[in-house]
Amino acid sequence: QVQLVESGGGLVQPGGSLRLSCVYSGDTSDYYSIGWFRQAPGKEREGVSCISSSDSSTYYTDSVKGRFTTSRDNAKNTVHLQMNSLKPEDTAVYYCAASIIDCSGYVHPTYEYDYWGQGTQVTVSS
Repeated sequence: QVQLVESGGGLVQPGGSLRLSCVYSGDTSDYYSIGWFRQAPGKEREGVSCISSSDSSTYYTDSVKGRFTTSRDNAKNTVHLQMNSLKPEDTAVYYCAASIIDCSGYVHPTYEYDYWGQGTQVTVSS
């Protein structure tokens, strides 16, 4: 079992920044890749990023490339998602999730993730 808890969401103006954190715990949790997902009202949950458990390689969906950065601190059991140049279309509930399948070249789909956090709301609005 792996437990995940997100934090850092909030209201921000367009062009602003937020930093989300995901604290994970549980047996062998360092061996899981960690993904960030988001779900806007009326839309399907979509993958945003993934960070590898083996070498901390990172992958992003096209819509956030160049604006979002994910990083991992295994000593603190924490994964961050730094979000810059935020747009109204980034508004969603953001989730982190853990998968025993390592990231390899792309953001993996939701069904490959075994454990999920409760989500944190991000609202981008003026």
